[in-house]
Amino acid sequence: MVTVQLSDCVEFLAGDHTSLRELLHPGKQDLKLGYSLAHGRLAPGKRSKWHRLASSEVYYFLGGTGLFLIDQESRPVGAGSVVYVPPQATQSLSNTGTDEIEFLCLVDPAWRPEDEEICE
Repeated sequence: MVTVQLSDCVEFLAGDHTSLRELLHPGKQDLKLGYSLAHGRLAPGKRSKWHRLASSEVYYFLGGTGLFLIDQESRPVGAGSVVYVPPQATQSLSNTGTDEIEFLCLVDPAWRPEDEEICE
């Protein structure tokens, strides 16, 4: 059994300028996973940089409110929202609320630096 505490995971600033903590990653833990799972945060009034991944992503929003942009589409997001991002789609997240946006992000196949491109 593998258990992880969010507070035990090192927080870092991702290339898209969101704050992330990797919870599960097959390259960093002895796990037979094809995906990775991270916890993310974005401060009020901030926007993640436009970026794209070779992998697909699924975001699950835990709190806050914002606007998720994928290519030419935008949708409001908040607690309980789920967003699927297809591989190679250009994306950005804007925090439009007064509270921090908090989310989980599943990347499949697992995130690798060489699979991400910052577009701005």
